[in-house]
Amino acid sequence: MGAGHSHKLYRHGHSPVHDLPPHCKLVAVFCFVLVVVSTPREAVWAFALYAVLLAAVAAAAAIPARFLLRRLLIEIPFVAFALLMPFVVPGEQVSVLGIPMSVPGLWGAWNILAKGTLGVAASVILASTTELRSLLLGLQRLRLPPLLVQIASFMIRYGDVITDEMRRMSIARRSRGFEASGVRHWGVLAKSAGALFIRSYERGERVHLAMVSRGYTGTMPVIDEVTASRAQWTYAAALPLTALAVCLLGWTL
Repeated sequence: MGAGHSHKLYRHGHSPVHDLPPHCKLVAVFCFVLVVVSTPREAVWAFALYAVLLAAVAAAAAIPARFLLRRLLIEIPFVAFALLMPFVVPGEQVSVLGIPMSVPGLWGAWNILAKGTLGVAASVILASTTELRSLLLGLQRLRLPPLLVQIASFMIRYGDVITDEMRRMSIARRSRGFEASGVRHWGVLAKSAGALFIRSYERGERVHLAMVSRGYTGTMPVIDEVTASRAQWTYAAALPLTALAVCLLGWTL
């Protein structure tokens, strides 16, 4: 199995985090996110400690803060939704800078922002230290359904191909003087989307026929087996276990 090219989120390096097997990192991030979600929203100090833990992992992986913060912009739609909650959630009101806001809404906004930001940051660190091909091998090592792994592999392989096809269609429209500037141009864009779907479907059929002619029987060959030592599992478990200790303190204090 392979996905030959690296993605834009990946940052090449030789840190201890980069060198961990992908399935160890996948399990560590999954468990960390579960712990963060399970933490009571009132334990504000716990979320600050989670942020410190992630900052330590990013430092160990030599990921610059600017690189990480730029990737966190993906959560802006969730931030916008969270900022509306103090104004739409009913309940006890409190004045903030002279503006009446809902107390349950403020807690709900904090809950979404804190847990969402930490989850996205953990995912960005995972993507920044693990190549896509390695992630697929890690998912396979974790015994995910092979069909799902193959679908993800093909999406990675041919996502750029479809994007290039869409770019060429856009260039062709502009070369003929077309500029989408209003509702009346939606019909042309819809036809372009339909043509892109048909081309992609036909390309998929050709690729499948080529694979079958080369002996494909529904499973992809594994080029190399990814294994992990006990020391590597211990190193990967440091993040979720420390977070679990913080979470338990958050429930007891």
